Amino acid sequence: MYQKYNNYDLNPKKKILGYDSFAFSGYDNIRKEINSRIDGEESKKQVIVCDLYPGADKEEILAEIKKCGIVKVIDTETCMWERDKILNIFRDSITEDRVFGIMTHKSLTDCFNPDRLEKAKEEVVSHQEGMLLVIGVGASLITKGDLLLYFDMTRWEIQLRYRKGMSNWLIANEKDAVLTKYKMGFFIEWRLADKHKRQLFETFDYVVDTTIKNHPVMITGKAFCEGLKQLSKQPFRMQPYFDPGVWGGQWMKDVFGLDPAMGNYAWSFDGVPEENSINLQYGSVVIQLPCMDLTLYHPREVLGDRVHGRFGAEFPIRFDLLDTMGGGNLSLQVHPLTDYIQENFGMHYTQDESYYILDAKAGAHAYLGVKDNVDTEEMKKDLERAQAGEIVFDADKYANKIPVGKHDHLLIPAGTVHCSCADTMVLEISATPYIFTFKLWDWGRVGLDGLPRPIHIEHGMKNIQWDRNLKWVEENLVNQEEVCMQREGFLDEKTGLHRRQSIETHRYTVTGEVSLEMNDSVQVLNLVEGSFAVIESMKEEFEPFTVHYAETFIIPAAVGSYKIKSAPNETISVICAWIR
Repeated sequence: MYQKYNNYDLNPKKKILGYDSFAFSGYDNIRKEINSRIDGEESKKQVIVCDLYPGADKEEILAEIKKCGIVKVIDTETCMWERDKILNIFRDSITEDRVFGIMTHKSLTDCFNPDRLEKAKEEVVSHQEGMLLVIGVGASLITKGDLLLYFDMTRWEIQLRYRKGMSNWLIANEKDAVLTKYKMGFFIEWRLADKHKRQLFETFDYVVDTTIKNHPVMITGKAFCEGLKQLSKQPFRMQPYFDPGVWGGQWMKDVFGLDPAMGNYAWSFDGVPEENSINLQYGSVVIQLPCMDLTLYHPREVLGDRVHGRFGAEFPIRFDLLDTMGGGNLSLQVHPLTDYIQENFGMHYTQDESYYILDAKAGAHAYLGVKDNVDTEEMKKDLERAQAGEIVFDADKYANKIPVGKHDHLLIPAGTVHCSCADTMVLEISATPYIFTFKLWDWGRVGLDGLPRPIHIEHGMKNIQWDRNLKWVEENLVNQEEVCMQREGFLDEKTGLHRRQSIETHRYTVTGEVSLEMNDSVQVLNLVEGSFAVIESMKEEFEPFTVHYAETFIIPAAVGSYKIKSAPNETISVICAWIR
């Protein structure tokens, strides 16, 4: 039976102090606020600008904002290049691969015909009376107007809308596979939009959460900036989300109290700022914003000066959960070496990772590294034949089978063949270029969409490190615990990661309380043992923060130092990751 505390918070939120009356829920209240800010004279020229993150429903927003008394609309789509031209502009980033593109370094302005953009600007200048609405992705490139509203959205919500048939912003591709849409978003659209949004943070009059269709939530630009400022100086959690998969299990459904009608849950993303949202509470109103807004607006406070200097405004650590309890094996896979990801995909660091075993059934195992003296050509040929359906790939012939149990920690530097197998509950700790997984073998399965899951044997074979045999794996990657400090009520164990990896992980076992320093790095943590823990400020700079079993939480570098307190009469364990 799984360890259950029945206290996992599925909707964590952070109260923002001093701004209770600066939030507006629903279109009626949003229109009232807009109308209170514009001049009441109908004959006077007023310009309202609605700039959108790709994925925000322009037609819904347009229909509702027009009720404010709009007499003319300029849509940014009329200023864009034609589809063929756009595809040509981003051809190098799109590639022919189903999954992988190349990170674009272009800007949002590259999507627009400069002559059409100039014509739109002239239309704004020549407009004489009544309310003019400029709307669409990049609307503020035309004008910032009298009121600038930014309609935001998390990448996770965008992906859900892709699944329901939404097309990408740049091209009309409703019928394309979700992977195709995701690739266009990941490598191009989100990069353009984040770069554009980051330049506007302190110019917003309002920021609007568009997560729930037909029910937006709006805050003032000042409340937006102050909310992120407050969050950058205290521990917080993000809104977790859960997703089924072909190998998914039952542990999270039972332990977290998820929908029992779902067949399985494979993933939980509870610590991925690129995907997750933050819930900020202003009075009685809760607004959901992309956590990336926090990283982009306060990178030094969140990441630490040292980490910001190395990674820029990118969050370099992610925690997620992989549930195969009662499920199946993940794919046999490998991640690209740093040189390879730089040369082929435009990323400047790669996906090093580790598996921390939260729970496991008796007999559970993982694959890690390759057997001695593997014939690489034979392995490649068998993988290709298996992919063609001619044989079943014999993973045991080529990969090391490692027994795993609760609280084991397997380190997985890039280039290491690996796979978490059935009947394990894994806390995956990794760097954040998480899309770059080269699947070698997927046990002959198709995805939940009925399509064969993408396999990248050519990429994978170029990255496998063949010297990572069983002896090397056992000496370097399996349970590399080192006691750093031990005293009554406190044990600090370094658990990884490998010297090729940028992330350091420690397990703190606490009875009572302990004070800790942050070493000028953001820290990402998870309570891996115990019903709950309380995080307190050393200087009473934030309210005590409670976390529960298996919850991931982030402590920004600006916190500097903090205390962990265990639940009364309980010994707890926390896994903590930071950048070396």
